[in-house]
Amino acid sequence: MTEKSPANNFPAGYELPEVWTWEKGNGGEFANINRPIAGPTHEKELPVGRHPLQLYSLATPNGVKVGIMLEELLAAGHEGAEYDAWLIRIGQGEQFGSGFVDVNPNSKIPALMDRSTPVPTRVFESGSILLYLANKFGAFLPREHRAHTETINWLFWQMASAPYLGGGFGHFYAYAPMHIKYAVDRFSMEVKRHLDVLDRHLADNEYMAGNEYTIADMAIWPWYGVLAQGKVYGDAGTFLDVASYRNVQRWTAEIAARPAVQRGRMVNRVTGDPSEQLHERHDASDFDTKTQDKIERT
Repeated sequence: MTEKSPANNFPAGYELPEVWTWEKGNGGEFANINRPIAGPTHEKELPVGRHPLQLYSLATPNGVKVGIMLEELLAAGHEGAEYDAWLIRIGQGEQFGSGFVDVNPNSKIPALMDRSTPVPTRVFESGSILLYLANKFGAFLPREHRAHTETINWLFWQMASAPYLGGGFGHFYAYAPMHIKYAVDRFSMEVKRHLDVLDRHLADNEYMAGNEYTIADMAIWPWYGVLAQGKVYGDAGTFLDVASYRNVQRWTAEIAARPAVQRGRMVNRVTGDPSEQLHERHDASDFDTKTQDKIERT
């Protein structure tokens, strides 16, 4: 007979302590770097290259957003968008180095330093970086009132929904030390609702803000587009039946075919096919000469 919790009549489970305390190494893929405190764990300055924009990142979905944006800006002829991309290995805790924490006190990638301003400007949070670059270069953010507002609507939608897909579904489906039915069901339901939101919207719109490709697409595609391609969280695409969202599939394929997207997805990538990895990016020729092996840090 299953024991019941007297407080709510649910099956008994984790008994909440009066005050939560941190147990190091409590399981899961990222237990060695997760902690309930902020600030640096070690002294380490960040490298600085020769370009105005310095990106410190890893090709997670949030990191990919900025790589795509910078490559799209360069493809559109914005020479001032030249950048150096430095690899931050989050699995090794490099985001807790003193230099990185100075750029992003939240110790999350991506982080950007704009050294073209009189005093170097730090920019953190992927959505903030996209918006900063769009305003700086006057690109991929429509000026027309309705389209501008729609772009911001969907950018904020993505920033609010990512924790459900990444920290929620992705964690409990792929990274947690055990599968918990309630958690998997809860976040699978929410991710499928998000896919339905996107599918219904894209039935009447080529891109997220209408007929114009914007930073909203760049924010959403690395999460939901890559999920629709079945390239994240193992067999999650099959598990969530992503093929049934036909409008999302159409949008996903269209964006995936863009050369700048293909290049941006390579930047700071250290997983998958080696031909799709560029550990650091300092010049456009890096994509052609496959210099990642030469520049990889030991």
